Amino acid sequence: MHLPVPRGPLSADLVALLPAEPGSPVPQAPPEIDPLGDDLQLALHTCYELHYQGFRDVDPDWEWDSGLLGLRRDLERRFSDALRADVSGGHDVDAELDRLLTAPAAGGTPAWLRDQGTWEQVREYFVQRSIYHHKEADPVAWVIPRLRGRAKAALVAVEFDEFGGGHGDRIHARLYADLLRGAGLADGYLHYLDAVPAPMLTLVDMMSLFGLHRSLRGALVGHFAAVEISSSPASTVMVEALQRFSAHPDCVRFYAEHVTADAVHEQVVRRDVLADLLAREPELAESVVFGIQATDLLETRCTEATLSCWRAGDSSLRSEVR
Repeated sequence: MHLPVPRGPLSADLVALLPAEPGSPVPQAPPEIDPLGDDLQLALHTCYELHYQGFRDVDPDWEWDSGLLGLRRDLERRFSDALRADVSGGHDVDAELDRLLTAPAAGGTPAWLRDQGTWEQVREYFVQRSIYHHKEADPVAWVIPRLRGRAKAALVAVEFDEFGGGHGDRIHARLYADLLRGAGLADGYLHYLDAVPAPMLTLVDMMSLFGLHRSLRGALVGHFAAVEISSSPASTVMVEALQRFSAHPDCVRFYAEHVTADAVHEQVVRRDVLADLLAREPELAESVVFGIQATDLLETRCTEATLSCWRAGDSSLRSEVR
């Protein structure tokens, strides 16, 4: 994967730095930078990617360079502070889960695509979600060594399904690559990163933030629960949307797989992962609530930004790279 196209002064300085030797002077973020904007989020995403697949012509030792870690920590603080400022917080995990379970299943972007969207908007949606689904289960894997007992065993069981049950061609990220090809799109890892606007970047960066910090293990589990609870209803709507367009079977297959799998996963995460985690560490309830609320917040921002563009007859992708 090549380094991304910069979106502002900070990401430009970072992209210019990384081909150099680790230990080179690292740029600092300006005080006024928007914590949810393109420049900071792309810079943070670039730092995080060093913990995943990395970049072509970038020394892997940048992953643990102390100067770069200092920059990343500064960006994380700004991002985390912005998230906490925009959610209500609290300790009532059951109330948050019940809210997700009783939320309307037919709203948001999938419903738009089913009821009035165009095929080009479906393809845009695939492009937007590609940077999420290419690493959907990866950040969650970081929490495994931070759990114990039944919570660990149950989360590993769900992750086993996400990673294809031992079959490479059934890994969910692979199924999404098949979906992209079926829609006539490029299936390469993060191929469309430069086209994806800031709201989707924030969602993916949030997953990495939660996964990389032991102190946020509760938030990561809360995020995972929110995803598993909301995925099955949304996937059902997407299947209906794709059937309206007579989409390629690989496009339908990805969402049909999530209709059944995530309905089971939701029960496992709530009954076995969350219940056991909070029985062992009840002080993590606030962190779990934060993870659920932050996920809901950022998913809502993605939906609102996308639908605002479509209602105006515009593309939801970044105009610089259309």
